[in-house]
Amino acid sequence: MKVLSAFLFLCLLASSSFAQPRLESLRVATRLVKPFVFEEKGMLTGFSIELWNEIAKQIGVKTEYIVKPTVKELLASVKSQETIVGIAAISITADREIQWDFSQPMFDAGLQILVSAQAGESSFIGNIIAGIFTRDFLLMIGLVLLLIAIPAHIVWFLERRPAGGLLNHRSYFPGIFEAAWWAAATLATQADQMPKSATARIVAVIWMFSSVVFIAYFTASVTSNLTLQQLRGDIKGPEDLPGKKIASVKGSTSVDYLRQHNAEVAEFPKVEEAYEALRQGEVNAVVYDAPVLLYYAAHEGKGKVHIVGSVFRK
Repeated sequence: MKVLSAFLFLCLLASSSFAQPRLESLRVATRLVKPFVFEEKGMLTGFSIELWNEIAKQIGVKTEYIVKPTVKELLASVKSQETIVGIAAISITADREIQWDFSQPMFDAGLQILVSAQAGESSFIGNIIAGIFTRDFLLMIGLVLLLIAIPAHIVWFLERRPAGGLLNHRSYFPGIFEAAWWAAATLATQADQMPKSATARIVAVIWMFSSVVFIAYFTASVTSNLTLQQLRGDIKGPEDLPGKKIASVKGSTSVDYLRQHNAEVAEFPKVEEAYEALRQGEVNAVVYDAPVLLYYAAHEGKGKVHIVGSVFRK
């Protein structure tokens, strides 16, 4: 059961109430993670903040909030007694219970998956277009043009002199374009003429055999690239996560889950950075606490991302 706790140092609070006068103020560690904690008009608010404010009111203490960037630093501040209480979206785990005292769970949660709004909705044509504008594909096109230019120049040089040769023009322009067209047609196994000179024919035979090898390699590369594009938009639930690049928050329980299930994990200090990686197409999805992702999908990410699958690892 994955639950979020107020993470109260109950033993310290209890001892302070019996062994010494009631505390007038408590230093409370928290972190910004919507909808549990966020800043609005210069004030902290959210589910966790409102809950703690009510607790503080009932026990008669004032609160000094100390905002930490990550769960790890929040926990460390409580452990070092820089603060006495920590509250935010903090998962209760067996390992953490060894070092800290938790309150009763304040929110039943779990993990969920966030994907780009376009994921899984693009057509085959869309996948082809996306594949064309990748760095590897453009490098491949550049290599094709270079390979065409080499035999084209050799054939132009050898065929520009004999009368009745392959080329109709002896000058470089437009003769080189004729030679390039022949080289490209040969690469595609569509050439309908052959050079006339013996040396040029040897070059042509070498180029034809090279073309067969290159076309096979080119076809395999394009096919694998298009397959990868299709897989990136094929996350429907937890069973689709293995082998995919998934973003999450560094040190979170979701990272442990992803590693246990053979996903390629991209860790970020803040969940906002994971959202940005998803928007930029650097990862296939974001996996994190369900209420946090649901809030983002309904507010800042509305129309840009959506939740797929049900809550898992509850």
